[in-house]
Amino acid sequence: MILIDPPAVEAYGRVWSHLASDTSFEELHAFARSLDIPERGFDRDHYDVPSEWYDAVVAAGATPISSRELVKRLVAAGLRRRRPGAATRPVPGAEPG
Repeated sequence: MILIDPPAVEAYGRVWSHLASDTSFEELHAFARSLDIPERGFDRDHYDVPSEWYDAVVAAGATPISSRELVKRLVAAGLRRRRPGAATRPVPGAEPG
């Protein structure tokens, strides 16, 4: 399933959402390509999507969920990729992975 969290991360003068899949990276990349989301927006396990694209991404089929739920689903699917050396915090309700 394609997932998107609400725009909440401020960077580069914009506010961003995270677009991810809890099924596969292939599904995620195909969805992003279908919306012409640039490959440079892919960051380890998600695409960064500017807030002004949020409504169009949801209209195209992404399921809106909370940021916490997005991370929980990535972890449960074994698709979460963290930065090397990043501090880890458990996600309540998520299996380690």
